[in-house]
Amino acid sequence: MNPPTETSNKTTNPALSYHAWDRTVRIFHWLNVLCVTGLVGVGLVIFFNKNLGVSPDGKILLKTIHAYIGYVFVLNLSWRILWGFFGNTRSRWKTILPFGKAYKNSLAAYVRGLKNDDTPAYLGHNPLAKLMITVLFLLLITQATTGLVLAGTDLYLPPFGHEIAEWVTGSGEDHSQLKDLKPGSKDTVDPQGYEEMRAFRKPYIWVHQYSFYLLVIAILIHILGVVVTELREKNGLVSAMFTGNKVFTKRPTDLTDEDESG
Repeated sequence: MNPPTETSNKTTNPALSYHAWDRTVRIFHWLNVLCVTGLVGVGLVIFFNKNLGVSPDGKILLKTIHAYIGYVFVLNLSWRILWGFFGNTRSRWKTILPFGKAYKNSLAAYVRGLKNDDTPAYLGHNPLAKLMITVLFLLLITQATTGLVLAGTDLYLPPFGHEIAEWVTGSGEDHSQLKDLKPGSKDTVDPQGYEEMRAFRKPYIWVHQYSFYLLVIAILIHILGVVVTELREKNGLVSAMFTGNKVFTKRPTDLTDEDESG
């Protein structure tokens, strides 16, 4: 971790730069942005495929592209979840999740600061941001989980595709029936097994769709919150996701001896 460095500032207090986000967190953030953007874009084309005149084969191709972007998204999200257990101090779940009496006190102090236009400075996520980050992670995990199931039901892709293919063909352990199975085609399926699979799939579709709507709303609130906080506190919140560093003219509330010593 880099020690704090002094920077020029027009105020009477010198501005100090502290290292907030490690490289893993920054890479996760921007790769997640790219994945979510790609998933949203392709997903919207799939959703409006009839209006856009997409052919059945084109829809399968779009779903396949959506699924493979989704695999990158899931791997990136899984790594970030693991990093929350053994990464540096500000990467860990114990400093991110909004739980405990200390969190309630810090949230109350932060809200008072907002009312008085004197919010406490935070090197990591402020108390309101912790709520937003928790919501975002829950929605991302929901999208990842339901998306993996749907990759199996719609395209017979891993990790559940093989079992679902056996189900819809009624093949059991006779895998010779699977070689002619194609996504979107009912030519080689067992009608009863296929209808059972479609009934199984239905709630996952519903959750995937409506958690997507909530995710879009949460992302817009997140972006608005980042912009407002950047304008109010001027701590380099946006640039910190590129450089890892935030700048302060007053001591951050969550500053540790490790941050100061580097």
